[in-house]
Amino acid sequence: MDYSFILYLLAAVLVLVGLAGVILPALPGLPLVFAGLLVAAWADGFAHVGWLPLVVLGALTALSIVIDVLATTLGAQRLGASRLALAGSVLGTVVGLFFMPVGLFAGPFVGALLGEYLHGRRLGQAARVGLGTWLGIVLGVALKLGLAMAMLGVFAVAWFV
Repeated sequence: MDYSFILYLLAAVLVLVGLAGVILPALPGLPLVFAGLLVAAWADGFAHVGWLPLVVLGALTALSIVIDVLATTLGAQRLGASRLALAGSVLGTVVGLFFMPVGLFAGPFVGALLGEYLHGRRLGQAARVGLGTWLGIVLGVALKLGLAMAMLGVFAVAWFV
């Protein structure tokens, strides 16, 4: 029995869920994309996509994890954010998922602002920290979307060349 159809279907689901995870913080976006591409390569016995493209895809996935951590942290830390602001940003992101699509963008900002305000900062400083945290998240999502497109491009080139 040929299981390749099931493997390709699983690969497609993993890639699509991974692409959604680039934007939605509850899902590990690019690691899921990588897993899907790995399953697709495995489905045909690595005949089209060999070890070199898979190593490149793995490196891009590792880079995405670094970007994910650094983008939010650096955006907040450059403005002197407290740990409460960072925790508020994460909590605001999760709560924002329930108020899509506006909550997805407003949640991290409001969470960081409230966290910084509770830390004892004035409202103006808390707003700057919230904005810095939000900008870091937006920059991180944009970079991860670019990496996702690069990963799909590397896979496509390896598959068709």
